[in-house]
Amino acid sequence: MRLSGHFSTSRLRRDGERWRIAKEPAARTHPLRHLLSRSRSEEGQSLLEFALAATVFFLLLFALFDFGHLFFVEMDVQNALQQAARYGSTGNHMPDPKNPRRTLSRVDSIISTLRTDAMGVKLTGIQVSSLNGGARSAGGPGDMLTVSATAKMSLVTPLVAQMFPKGNFTFTESITVRNEPFPPGQTK
Repeated sequence: MRLSGHFSTSRLRRDGERWRIAKEPAARTHPLRHLLSRSRSEEGQSLLEFALAATVFFLLLFALFDFGHLFFVEMDVQNALQQAARYGSTGNHMPDPKNPRRTLSRVDSIISTLRTDAMGVKLTGIQVSSLNGGARSAGGPGDMLTVSATAKMSLVTPLVAQMFPKGNFTFTESITVRNEPFPPGQTK
């Protein structure tokens, strides 16, 4: 039985067009060592490529989460402002949680509604004003009511946070509605 290639027991080797005698037995294992060393270097290269690609992938993934959270918070604040302005335009008052026999002022009722609807968002600079009544006034029937608030959100991804001052995204939202025709005695 004749074996070919590396499994041959003969010391004859084909070198191009000629047959020659291999001078040392280590020459038989040399091609295997070369293949093994090549695969090790390719494994290292693959590991390095994966590390670079994974870094970019996770950076983009966290940036996507940051921007998604940013838009969600902005929409949540807009919705809370709409709910608060709607409540304020009806002329209603909320009961005072500290004193059940009394009610909050309309401005405090609007602010309370706004804070309740904007769950988990830290609102600062809440302002309630009306066209005829000015600042800290919800206005009377038919008056224009404006509710505005400022929200501040910290960003998680360092590369995205560098785009904003001190790593925080600060935005102000406002809404203006016309008050409904409620009894004028409810404007306190």
